[in-house]
Amino acid sequence: MKSDVMPAPAPGRPGPSAPAVPPGDTRDAAPGPARRPPLGVRARRGLTRWLLVLLLAVLSLPFVFPTWWMATSSLKPMSEILRRVPTIWPQDPSLEAYGRVFTLQPFAQQYWNSLYIAVLVTLGTMLVAAMAGYAFARIRFPGANALFVLVLVGLLVPSEVTIVPLFRIVNSLGLINTHWPLIVIPVLGAPAVLAVFIMRQFFLGLPTELEEAGRIDGLGRWGVFWRIALPLSRSALGAVAIFTFLKSWNLYLEPIVYLSSKENFTLPQALTQYVDAYGGPMWNVQLAATTLTVLPVLAVFLLAQKQFVQGLAHSGLKG
Repeated sequence: MKSDVMPAPAPGRPGPSAPAVPPGDTRDAAPGPARRPPLGVRARRGLTRWLLVLLLAVLSLPFVFPTWWMATSSLKPMSEILRRVPTIWPQDPSLEAYGRVFTLQPFAQQYWNSLYIAVLVTLGTMLVAAMAGYAFARIRFPGANALFVLVLVGLLVPSEVTIVPLFRIVNSLGLINTHWPLIVIPVLGAPAVLAVFIMRQFFLGLPTELEEAGRIDGLGRWGVFWRIALPLSRSALGAVAIFTFLKSWNLYLEPIVYLSSKENFTLPQALTQYVDAYGGPMWNVQLAATTLTVLPVLAVFLLAQKQFVQGLAHSGLKG
């Protein structure tokens, strides 16, 4: 009679229920905690990271130091600013220069002028550039490429070339010493060409399947643009917003040509008006006004820097 009990495997030989596992085969092994790199490798990585941070900090000094000098010198008296041996930090910090910024001329009104003009120009340019860029990227019409090349020529024309004919047009319309030329011309003129180019490049890289799905749902051309394409272009719009706001905020030549009263001045004009009785610049007051001037630009960049980088990356995907 045969026994129903399986014989025990011989020592050193795997049984039928326990197949041999080749050395180093971990396919059926239970997952365990990830092995950390050796202490020496981690130390080298940490040292490399800190050296890279130190290198970037040294390379950033030429860009950060002028801003630091501007902000700290606004807290110094004139005698300390003109000292032969400069000081990195004011010996006796004072906010007196900031008070004089608002008493010597209507700086608050001028600040508001620059702010609302820059906001209106930015919003108008974003809307016009988005529509024009979408039209050049998605709507096929005769002469589209030739017209786009003609638009790009606007980037090659200096503003000094067109300032005289624009002044004659503005003067004939009776808009001298008003803010209308500083709002309408940048939105509809050559300054918006770069924004149109960025938006067109972005819409060229947008998948056409999204628009086809919108048309299946019953959307027309405007509905596809407003509900699908425009919401997806936040990164490109962020780049356009930063470029446009910065350009409008720092505009200098056009306000000098179109504006004549201090109440209508913008900030770049206002900064040149802080002079003493002999026409010499009041450096501490000018630096205090300049420090207040850069705050909105920094705020806009910090809020939209992610969209700014993404928009520049998308603008070069397709031609």
